[in-house]
Amino acid sequence: MAHQKPHLKIAAEEWVPYTNLIFKDNNTFSIGGPMGQFLDIFSAMMGFSYEILRPEGALWSARLPNGSFIGMVGMLEREEVEFALGPFFATDEREAVCDFTVPVYGDYYAIFMIRPKLSNDISGFVKPFTPLVWSLILLSIFSVAVAMSFLVWAESRCFEERENDIVSKASKFAIQSLSQKGSTWLPKFDGGKVIVITWLLASFVFMSCYSGILTAMLSVPKVVIPINSLADLLKQSALPWKIEAGTMMHQYLQESEDEVKRQIYAKKAGTFVSCWRSRQEIADGEFAGICDHTSMKKIMSWDFSTTGSCHLYISKEKVYSGGILAMAFKTNSTCLPKANRLVLTLKESGIFDKWLNDQITNTTECLRPPSADRGNQISALGLESLAGIFIVLAAVSLSAPSPLTISF
Repeated sequence: MAHQKPHLKIAAEEWVPYTNLIFKDNNTFSIGGPMGQFLDIFSAMMGFSYEILRPEGALWSARLPNGSFIGMVGMLEREEVEFALGPFFATDEREAVCDFTVPVYGDYYAIFMIRPKLSNDISGFVKPFTPLVWSLILLSIFSVAVAMSFLVWAESRCFEERENDIVSKASKFAIQSLSQKGSTWLPKFDGGKVIVITWLLASFVFMSCYSGILTAMLSVPKVVIPINSLADLLKQSALPWKIEAGTMMHQYLQESEDEVKRQIYAKKAGTFVSCWRSRQEIADGEFAGICDHTSMKKIMSWDFSTTGSCHLYISKEKVYSGGILAMAFKTNSTCLPKANRLVLTLKESGIFDKWLNDQITNTTECLRPPSADRGNQISALGLESLAGIFIVLAAVSLSAPSPLTISF
């Protein structure tokens, strides 16, 4: 009598790029991706046939109030399947109801969102100098106005010449000279003229430096990255955020000792099935997702391959780091030791990493910081770039009641 192959029930769900579900015309499907390749080798080595069971709601795991699990981890807890492909982030709560293999891969979570774009800043006209330099300039204007007022008043008394509104005239002269505007008023005597010459030379040096730096800054737009951490995400209200359903991130954020992480969970805009299935919504800026790094790289690869551009961004801050990915078996499964040996062989030989890297291409361009999107090009100045300068110019012009002439 021929020996009959053992038949195993295996839980699996789609997690691109690790596990792909390849659907066929007869409503059946096969498993692709690195975990599918692992399953083919494992079943051949162990000599078993199998059937794939998908969890209800496409969930990986979720803990109920009574302490039991649903999703693939729940299927293992109830011993409905021999093992689940995953891979899963190994956590203490999951290890209490199932056994994990040796690590398959390491990964982390971060914020995934629409890519920040090049923009012009209406307040850019104050950026060429530091606050200290601007403070010293204001102090110089005040000092010149006070010194000139005192000197003109003293000289007027000495030479018995009457001069009205000295403080007002000296203050306007100091401001107008600095902004490269001429003045119809000048001191009549030598002491005041020395201050005029000194201040005009200082103003020329200042404005030459300022105009050169400002032109360079406005011609090369900057990229403002408003969200680079959970704290940034929490402070803003323009972009809602969601969390993948059935992942360990729910319990991790909800039970964290960090107040920011608990607030992130409490104020989330809902859940989504997976980062891969919601990739277009994230790229369109409908919401930000908290996703694993490998999935984000795969989506960036898809984005660049299909559009030729980069529309997505990964935050610098890691939401969860040091995660260990492994397959999950029911408790005391006799298949686990052989699975561990196969995982170690595939990892040590580099085969698993090659399988995974084959799934992720064309990511180099999109992993560059958004500031690199501008390249080496100098952009033309638009109205937004010049708006701040014209506002200041209008304010200076309105401050002068008398006609102003441009001085050369």
